[in-house]
Amino acid sequence: MGPLLLVLLLALILFGIGFAVKVLWWIALAVLAVWLLGFVFRSADGGSRRRWYRW
Repeated sequence: MGPLLLVLLLALILFGIGFAVKVLWWIALAVLAVWLLGFVFRSADGGSRRRWYRW
């Protein structure tokens, strides 16, 4: 019974890590899209050196 519980616990942990990594990939893609949109809006601004972000 002990080894079965260990295997189930390991499977649950690995599933959780896999799900978290997949969510992080989607977050990274969203951040990349916002970053690229910043370049598009900055270039459409007429070439001024003003930045679209505060930092």
